[in-house]
Amino acid sequence: MKKFNFRKVLDGLTAASPVGSSGGGSGSGAGGSVHPGGTAGAAGTPREEIQETLTSDYFQICKTVRHGFPYLPTALAFDPVQKILAIGTRTGAIRILGRPGVDCYCQHESGAAVLQLQFLINEGALVSACADDALHLWNLRQKRPAILHSLKFNRERITYCHLPFQSKWLYVGTERGNTHIVNIESFILSGYVIMWNKAIELSTKTHPGPVVHLSDSPRDEGKLLIGYENGTIVFWDLRSKRADLRAYYDEAIHSVAWHHEGKQFMCSHSDGSLTLWNLKSPNRPFQTTIPHGKVQRDGKKPESCKPILKVEYKTCKNSEPFVIFSGGLSYDKPCRRPSLTIMHGKAITVLEMDHPIVDFLTLCETPYPNEFQEPYAVVVLLEKDLIVVDLTQSNFPIFENPYPIDIHESPVTCTEYFADCPPDLIPVLYSVGAKHKKQGYSNKEWPISGGAWNLGAQTYPEIIITGHADGSVKFWDASAITLQMLYKLKTSKVFEKQKVGEGKATAEIVEEDPFAVQMMYWCPESRIFCVAGVSAYVIVYRFSKHEVNTEIASLEVRLQCEVEDIITPEPETNPPFPDASSQLPSLKSLSGSTNTVACEGTMKDSIPCLSVKARPVRMPPGYQADLVIQLVWVDGEPPQQITSLAVNSAYGLVAFGNCNGLAVVDFMQKTVLLSMGTLDLYGSSDPYQRQPRSPRKSRQFAAGLTELSDSPVSLELERCKSPTSGKDHVNGHCTSPTSQSCSSGKRLSSADVSRANRRGPGRPPFRKAQSAACMEISLPVTTEENRENSFSRSRSSSVSSIDRDSKEAITALYFMESFARKNDSAVSSCLWVGTGLGMVIILSLNLPASDDSRQSEPVMVSPSGTVLTLKGAVLTFACLDCMGTLTHQPYEVWRDPHSADDGDKTRKRKLVMHSPSSSQDMGDHQFAVICSEKQAKVFSLPSQTCLYVHNITETSFLLRADVVTLCNSVCLACFCANGHIMTLSLPSLRPLLDINYLPVTDMRIARTFCFTNEGQALYLSSPTEIQRLTYSQEMCDNLQDMLGDLFTPVETPEAQNRGFLKGLFGGSGQAFDREELFGEATAGKASRSLAQHIPGSGGIEGVRGAAGGVIGDLTRARIALDERGQKLGELDERTASMMASAEAFSKHAHEVMLKYKDKKWYQF
Repeated sequence: MKKFNFRKVLDGLTAASPVGSSGGGSGSGAGGSVHPGGTAGAAGTPREEIQETLTSDYFQICKTVRHGFPYLPTALAFDPVQKILAIGTRTGAIRILGRPGVDCYCQHESGAAVLQLQFLINEGALVSACADDALHLWNLRQKRPAILHSLKFNRERITYCHLPFQSKWLYVGTERGNTHIVNIESFILSGYVIMWNKAIELSTKTHPGPVVHLSDSPRDEGKLLIGYENGTIVFWDLRSKRADLRAYYDEAIHSVAWHHEGKQFMCSHSDGSLTLWNLKSPNRPFQTTIPHGKVQRDGKKPESCKPILKVEYKTCKNSEPFVIFSGGLSYDKPCRRPSLTIMHGKAITVLEMDHPIVDFLTLCETPYPNEFQEPYAVVVLLEKDLIVVDLTQSNFPIFENPYPIDIHESPVTCTEYFADCPPDLIPVLYSVGAKHKKQGYSNKEWPISGGAWNLGAQTYPEIIITGHADGSVKFWDASAITLQMLYKLKTSKVFEKQKVGEGKATAEIVEEDPFAVQMMYWCPESRIFCVAGVSAYVIVYRFSKHEVNTEIASLEVRLQCEVEDIITPEPETNPPFPDASSQLPSLKSLSGSTNTVACEGTMKDSIPCLSVKARPVRMPPGYQADLVIQLVWVDGEPPQQITSLAVNSAYGLVAFGNCNGLAVVDFMQKTVLLSMGTLDLYGSSDPYQRQPRSPRKSRQFAAGLTELSDSPVSLELERCKSPTSGKDHVNGHCTSPTSQSCSSGKRLSSADVSRANRRGPGRPPFRKAQSAACMEISLPVTTEENRENSFSRSRSSSVSSIDRDSKEAITALYFMESFARKNDSAVSSCLWVGTGLGMVIILSLNLPASDDSRQSEPVMVSPSGTVLTLKGAVLTFACLDCMGTLTHQPYEVWRDPHSADDGDKTRKRKLVMHSPSSSQDMGDHQFAVICSEKQAKVFSLPSQTCLYVHNITETSFLLRADVVTLCNSVCLACFCANGHIMTLSLPSLRPLLDINYLPVTDMRIARTFCFTNEGQALYLSSPTEIQRLTYSQEMCDNLQDMLGDLFTPVETPEAQNRGFLKGLFGGSGQAFDREELFGEATAGKASRSLAQHIPGSGGIEGVRGAAGGVIGDLTRARIALDERGQKLGELDERTASMMASAEAFSKHAHEVMLKYKDKKWYQF
């Protein structure tokens, strides 16, 4: 445990401490030392020290779990014995799902798309075929699956794979039409190859196309059915190495499915037809149907439909077989949604889907292909959803999905993460959320129920909150690395619906998703919840367990910064805030097109962007809107988007800011306390004494973008461009938005970021006028409360750039009990304000003394005159007491605003002003922690001495910084735009961790990354998935215990007894030995240039990690036998070689003997 002495910093400064305070003033940092027992030492001695318990050994980065729907899915597989599901994606990821809690993510290093997945049924292994023509064998007998073997094809492209049940030989079809065979155990190619030209008839003049289907006959494993793309079907006899029969159809084949008896099979085709073939008469199909084709009156063939991409043919013992297929709809209905058709007897049911179908699988009672299949469910993988249909009920209801795969129901625009929150919150939120459950689901249990999962040692409650583009907010239970939805709040319900056709006449400032959630602020203790929306509004919510019918209170705030047209010589002239007489001339929207507001005839003034419902509204139990605050248009200027937000339940105040200024609202009295431009907040304390000046019209956008191109920042700009949203500089990353510019702080609307590729480069994210004079390179920057901030670049350190800026955004806000001025002897209520120029302004809050007068007496907000400075836009604040313990903000203990007993008790507010309670005597001094995008500083208060400063980054900038607790201590966690995750000790700002973890390739990562207590963090890794990670060494060590097991020991069901007669006349009487046929002894070795074997990293580790008990012993024994067999094989080869050598020697000796047999000794 290292100690940090404040002596050198504070020496000689104790005289500044006020009389009566114990070691206050500039010596406050050493006023008391924390001993292991937590007791304060003798006050007033600046030579004492604070002990910091955190060291670098406490920190380690690792990913924990990924939640949500697999992004861009491509493949699907199911193990019918283990009952686990695998989904492959276009980015090379595999997600394996079992019972709730069993959710595993693994990634191919190549990043190549997954073409197909095949389980080794009940073996704890999975084969993946990828678009880079590689096969991989995954070991699932460990909690984190790893690749055992890989086989990379060099000369042929893989198109289809088939692994028969309980076989170790994998059939691989290729684009050239050939079929290869791979030994699953050794992952080596067999010398047995079915060449396309041998499979088809010699008289055929054209290539049959790629292999699109492979399957062995359920009746005889020695027969392989090969389907070629052009409509050719070959029934290949593996023993005799020739085709038993060939069938031809004039439409391309997409899939083939067997009847379980192996006498007939069904094909789906590109014209929407299904053909049923009998092995006894392969000349033509004995049944052809176009299920969705219109029947022609004159008896002609029904007209063709869209291709049937996949068909499954499943038999039942006591009813008609099921024929299930995707696609095949008629062309004359172009607006029909993607559909799955279920044909059962004469009944045809069409299930319309919300998204295109990627793949589907029918779940059956038996894994044996030659038994009645008895299907009970269909898993349908859609582009953005996963549904399971119950086949056992005639109306085919779907199962209620227990996985959190609807995170992306509307695009996520911001996130918040709370670890170790009050334990009563999760059941309370669940109880109000459960009332919104949908009806009509199947009453059966979720069929994907494999694996095992237990709670693990981590027991503290965790809640994740996601804000969405449609205005909805979702609360999730994230405890013990799971995710379950608790409650959904629709913030758009407080506004009137936008009528179609009125778009141009309204005051909206965004063209799509006007209700998108931009920022959220939640106080778990008081249950106050606040959201800021993209249309420049703030809604304050209170939590109630009772339904209420009431009107929604609303306020309107003018918050517009004035810029003079004429450059004034007086350096101290600040324009008065209420009079916004002159605006920026020659306004341009962000996309460069002229502003449309002016051409609408009447200039908009004092009108909000949206209309709050004026009538009484029914509010169900849960979060109920208490107050809506909207920024209004000012003289034709739209309100700027909100860049920072803070709420305090004890004070009853909400504060928010944008690039124009700051507003403070009393949500108890429903009054606006402060609405002031940023420059006016300084009063006479502005260190730069800026003068407002007009924009320079001659300066073009390009000039603003190239001005700083020589600096290292431009390199960061290139690195941080989003591949999806950075289509054009002006609308993407390079507009100036930081603090300085008009569109700063929020810099891009959250909705715009999530929908950038929908909008296109020509349309502005919002119609905000912006002058070129405010332009500067923009890169990611995040405010403390603003989790989903878009990118922007902070000010240059040069004073010239500061002089140039006419606007300064509010980027961070924080309510706390603090020393507002240097000579204060006691803490008071304060609001700390951080700006995009690195300025920290402290505002004093004068609250009514008694609780009774809180509703009637006004709250006074006034600048204290204190201004602190940092380099870069301010991101976060925190307060430590004199012992170095984190001081929580004051809060009001939650009480139901609509409870039945409306007596005196309910009107009394119970406030917690100091938390933890041990710091109630913190009146002598405290530490203020402030972090900007460039550096962190720790100030001693009230002396305002900067005790510690740490320059975090010079060439990049922070996207996120949070003061968090870990192991009963506190640290500062930072995420940098160059991908580094860092932690610093507090208060000494000693670097504890610095790992290059995640390059910011997408604005989405920057917008959603957040830290929380206990060493946890998260970000949106794709538009549909949340990635959680930990920076705690303890959690990394315990992670193995928290993860679920994918493989559990299950007996493979026994095959049904086929009976004597069936075995005699109809069964597969002859045993088929694949080993004998495909092994090296018979088939020889495959060409080495055809495929390359690559050993994986998950071999023996997997055996150690997951294969416990009998299965582990068996696996180890199998590996040992393989090794022994390999050695014996080598020994055989050596023996044979020696025998051959001996024979050659014997033969040679015999020849020599014959040569010299009859010669005399003198003839030699």
